[in-house]
Amino acid sequence: MKRLLSALAAAGVLLVSTASAASAAPVDTGRLPVRPAPATQVWATRALSSQPGQQSQVWLRLDVEEMTPRVITADGPDSITISGKVVNVGDRPIEEIELRLERGQPLTGEDEVRKALREPTDAEVVQPRFTRVADRLEQNESKPFRLTVPLRGNDPTSLQVTEPGIYPILANINGVPAYGGRARLAALSTLLPVLAMPGGQAPTPPATPAKITLLWPLADRPRVVTGSPTVLTDDELAGSLAMGGRLYGLLMAYESALTGPLGAGVCLAVDPDLLRTVEAMTQGYEVRGQGAGKGKSAAELWRDRLRLVAAGRCVIALPDADADLVALTRAELTGLGDLALAGAEVVREVLGVQPTQGLTWPEEGVLDQATLAGLTGRGVTSLVLDQSAVAGTPGTGPVRFDVAEGKPVTAVRVDGMVSDALQGAATARPVAGVTTPSETRPVSVQNALAALTFRAGFQSTGQNVVIAPPRRWNAPTGEVDTLLRAAKSLVADGFATPVGLETLLASPPAQTAALSYPVEAGAREVPPTVTAAVSDSWLRLHQLSESMSQPDAESAEPADLVAPLRLSLLRAVSGAWRGDEDGARAALGLAREQIDGLREQVTVTEPNSPILLGSGDSPIPLSIKNRLDVRITVRIVIEDTPGIVARDLTDIELPARGDRLVRVPVEVQRSGRFPVHVRLVTTSGVELGERARLEVSSSAYGTITVVITCLAGAALVLLSARRIYRRVRAARAASAQVPNDASGVTPPERSSTS
Repeated sequence: MKRLLSALAAAGVLLVSTASAASAAPVDTGRLPVRPAPATQVWATRALSSQPGQQSQVWLRLDVEEMTPRVITADGPDSITISGKVVNVGDRPIEEIELRLERGQPLTGEDEVRKALREPTDAEVVQPRFTRVADRLEQNESKPFRLTVPLRGNDPTSLQVTEPGIYPILANINGVPAYGGRARLAALSTLLPVLAMPGGQAPTPPATPAKITLLWPLADRPRVVTGSPTVLTDDELAGSLAMGGRLYGLLMAYESALTGPLGAGVCLAVDPDLLRTVEAMTQGYEVRGQGAGKGKSAAELWRDRLRLVAAGRCVIALPDADADLVALTRAELTGLGDLALAGAEVVREVLGVQPTQGLTWPEEGVLDQATLAGLTGRGVTSLVLDQSAVAGTPGTGPVRFDVAEGKPVTAVRVDGMVSDALQGAATARPVAGVTTPSETRPVSVQNALAALTFRAGFQSTGQNVVIAPPRRWNAPTGEVDTLLRAAKSLVADGFATPVGLETLLASPPAQTAALSYPVEAGAREVPPTVTAAVSDSWLRLHQLSESMSQPDAESAEPADLVAPLRLSLLRAVSGAWRGDEDGARAALGLAREQIDGLREQVTVTEPNSPILLGSGDSPIPLSIKNRLDVRITVRIVIEDTPGIVARDLTDIELPARGDRLVRVPVEVQRSGRFPVHVRLVTTSGVELGERARLEVSSSAYGTITVVITCLAGAALVLLSARRIYRRVRAARAASAQVPNDASGVTPPERSSTS
């Protein structure tokens, strides 16, 4: 017990630098140290004008850099010390800046703790005296502070804590801005677990300790642009894998968790797409628009260390690219859904371990009924879900879902209290006119400590406590270590016992539950506009692949060309884009670029123009190029052009990496010079390459021209004949009319002549 109390008290150095660990520059160390370098982060708050109805105005920022102890224990100090700095971020000087710690009533029930994690409760029951931290701060000026507050006693700054419990505390800072009155200018709220009063009797471990299972995720957002050669969107992953980076720190923390009494309850959850990307980086890679990447050595060291520590351990394969399974189901993207569940093979290839079979952990731990039915149809027999996804079933243990067709599905539930805390749901306590932004999220680990201490120290009834940090957890390394040390101490001193994930899944649970899909989870899905566009691209890619073949040994497999593009489309529906539509659209744009690049490998070469056609049925010669490593069947389409009609065209098979000269049969209907537009399509209508524009010159008469000419000639003959006829007739009529003499008798000579 003494080890537990000492370790919880020593978990005390709270945070540190404002720089995010994920942004650290890559360092080529040559090897990985056994322990990660410490990394911390400031708890920063910003507050607005406390005058209701006024324009929001930021005045001060309170950066809490250290708080000790993190958990109050029997052999720990009888006071709390916080230190950091206060920064004037307003537009005027501020005077009489004072700070105090306030506390609320102890939270005795689970509902109260959950409510405090979601929406911080009142922390103003005890309001000690303020302590002056700065007389005056000019604009952009900062002042360090260190404040020690007694836990109990008659000191006017005392918190007056007299018994164990989970206490809300509030760091409240007041000041007087120039031209204004005294007001609250910043506030930061968190939970303080008091396991035992200093100098008092240590609590006795329970007869039925809590059962702790730790799921440790290693995931990242998709970064691959193309796969051969590998091109990444940026080189941030190099820094994350190197010493001091986010993924480096999480790997070192995972290794630390495996040592000691907690190790039996630890299970690694890894994104296959992250492993695929890291493996590609070890072969050398490019960064889009920046040249060669710098993370090759860091990727090799990280991968090798992960292989070493994961060997023989519990490993879960997350959906490939951490795909949003619910969004895929809604869009009826069955093919991508199958691909998302096929990532276990990547884990086997890269890490050399067999992931837990038939197990899926969806993004945010939530599913709807249609997705559950689809997963069971693909062989999924067990799930890891958040407590919010299980409706009307109390407790934290595994539950069973009865599926209409198929075997029941076992679901392991992630503890909602600890999960909510690690997600950073609780921020600074909102007050009138005062808000606090996301800078307060480092308090999430402190709140998780309080939730975990409550489970094991105040509510230990043998319940399951499955701890699962967020997928792409970005907590400072020091905070991660603090959480792990606390969990190890709880196990070492009998307050908890480690239970492996396999053990939870081994025995079918007695409780039958109903699935619940939270409304807020649905609002964060990859939006239907994106999934509809993904569905359209998926169909085009499938149709394109159907036109490919490999009839000879020299050609590549069509799957070698198509598979990377399918993965690109899957990355556009990654769970990393839940709540980030712009990120999803950017990933979709990359996938479409690759598909377009594949289509453009088959083109029509524009010949020298104009093309002279000597007769009405002369063919148009075209050269078609196939730069793909597979054979492909195409069709030539002549767009509607006045004066030319394309005859029925047959399918054409192009050899891999080959050219072919094709004569396109056409019928010319007029002479002259005119443009002809030609394009290539697959047998299913997918357009290939760029459209070609040809200039055709024809001196031949087409059928219509001949007909018109003949008709014109016939008309000319008829008109000429008619004219001749009329002249002959007129001449005859003129000859018949002989003029009479004076007596009216026709002369004999003329009469005979007539």
